[in-house]
Amino acid sequence: MLWALIGLWVLVKLIQGAWWCLRSFWAWLGRGKSVHGVVERNLVSEEVRQTIEAIDALRAAQHVGKGQQGPVIRLSHEMVREVRRAQRYVRDDFLDHLRLGWYQVTIIFFIGSVAGLVLEEVWMLASMGVAQYRSGLVWGPLSPLYGVGAVLLTITTFAMRSYDSRGWQVFLVSLVLGGFLEQITGWGMETFMDAVSWDYVAGHVPGAITKWVAVPFLLFWGALGYVWYRWVMPELLFVLGEPTTRRKYIFTVLLAVYLSLDIFMTVACFTRRAARDDGVPPANAFEEWVDKNYSNEFMSSRFQNMVIDASGTQS
Repeated sequence: MLWALIGLWVLVKLIQGAWWCLRSFWAWLGRGKSVHGVVERNLVSEEVRQTIEAIDALRAAQHVGKGQQGPVIRLSHEMVREVRRAQRYVRDDFLDHLRLGWYQVTIIFFIGSVAGLVLEEVWMLASMGVAQYRSGLVWGPLSPLYGVGAVLLTITTFAMRSYDSRGWQVFLVSLVLGGFLEQITGWGMETFMDAVSWDYVAGHVPGAITKWVAVPFLLFWGALGYVWYRWVMPELLFVLGEPTTRRKYIFTVLLAVYLSLDIFMTVACFTRRAARDDGVPPANAFEEWVDKNYSNEFMSSRFQNMVIDASGTQS
């Protein structure tokens, strides 16, 4: 019990540290402070503006004085509500003029791939007691199915926002979109890569429609789409902003190159795995390098949740 509590405390501290690093890194890339944005645009009252300036001055004085204490100055609850209303106005105005591009798509794909992998592994551990690495690419902790899902949900719900769509409409569209994504991904993996990552029929999932589509998960996609539409998508796009600094631009280009190479290498490794199982020798130096560095043992160890050959066995 004691070690479980200690482990939980360490996990919380690690999450807090990771979140602080992420916020610091994003600020270094060029993200500004939205609370000051509403002040600069004169969207809050004079009282709120003066309080924020006083807080900034106090923090600067404490920094210079190396921890010197001063009077406690805080925004009242009403002031906080006023700032949040102004921030929502700024966010909605930004979204009204935003055009989605490669910058937002690349980062959302990356975030969705990492977050989806973490959530799936936590779910497997909590629901089945199974600690299983469920990465979908050969490099890095990434599950591209969730990344593609995040991108499709963002593009779809952002477009529906322009039409002021109702909640039930978003739910149904997201439900269909999620089912289509699972069906085409599962079918494509089995057809072209001889790999099976999930099978609702074999797993006796209630409401299974096909091997890759089941009613409970369709409902999950619908609910996720609604949550994405109402809360996640607006805040995520507003926080990401646009590539207004060189650092943001260079970072996103490097991330896009890395993801492209990762996807290319994953397809190449699965292709060679299937070819090896069929007794097809490598045709060039690159395929020889793949066979040497990404053997059947590596693939089975890396993709623990997949059956990676047509016979239904992992070897």
